[in-house]
Amino acid sequence: MTKKTLLVLALAAVGGLNAGLAQADTLKKIKDSGSATMGVRESSGALSYTLGDGKFVGYHVEICQKVLADVQKSLGLAKLDIKYQPVTSQNRIPLVQNGTVDIECGSTTNNTARQKDVAFAVTTFVEEVRIAVKANSGITSIAQLNGKSVATTTGTTSVQTLRKNERATGVDFKEVFGKDHADSFLLLESGRADAFVMDGAILAGNIAKAKNPADFKIVGEVLAVEPIAIMIRKDDPAFKKAVDDSIMAQMKSGDIAKTWSKWFEQPIPPANVKVGMPVNDNTKAAWATPNDNPAESFVKK
Repeated sequence: MTKKTLLVLALAAVGGLNAGLAQADTLKKIKDSGSATMGVRESSGALSYTLGDGKFVGYHVEICQKVLADVQKSLGLAKLDIKYQPVTSQNRIPLVQNGTVDIECGSTTNNTARQKDVAFAVTTFVEEVRIAVKANSGITSIAQLNGKSVATTTGTTSVQTLRKNERATGVDFKEVFGKDHADSFLLLESGRADAFVMDGAILAGNIAKAKNPADFKIVGEVLAVEPIAIMIRKDDPAFKKAVDDSIMAQMKSGDIAKTWSKWFEQPIPPANVKVGMPVNDNTKAAWATPNDNPAESFVKK
């Protein structure tokens, strides 16, 4: 094979790669296939969780179902098949990047590092990272975690957030990892961890589903304020606009507030227990002024 032939083949390969990278046209993909794949979580509190048998529900799941109904209408599709793909903290970004998942509806923090790899819709929930402990543990603050075991979920940012907190200076604790949020909560429930650090909504949701919810409580300082958003592929402005427009319409009509109340203030399946978490002021502000600002913009200067 001549050098000229090799050069032509190499240029063709690069051209093909670039063409592949430029093909983030989710609306066309959905229209051509008549289907959309929603990334969902199995235990992200009332944001996104499974009832078993392939059924997924929650605040973000319902918002995404309404988004996809609007997309179906705009594309003129008589029917849209929604496929549900469970994702984890570790694989959610790669599965969005490679096209396995079209829209990820779990509990993902929008931050500048992740924005290099994926795009985010307008913020639908502003989370407060907190600490869950057993009610009889006596732990009420970060300082009391010294010498303790702290559970977190692999692939999440919560323990890094805890370590960066000014009140964590000199506090030495051991990290134990759960493969997902339910596994991390089980570490706390079984006594293998003294605390579980995570988004407050996820903590509240897992406590609500526990055998004895009264055995647990959320304590201590707010460790961080983080925008949680629906994740989509990067460099796909048409799909991002379609998703944002649907979500902003839900905000403007007051529908998103009703969706929040349904999942966080009313009894939810399978146990028909209330999470009991009213919407916070930061989330209300995000609904009033829709934006896709990253977590770094929420840090107090």
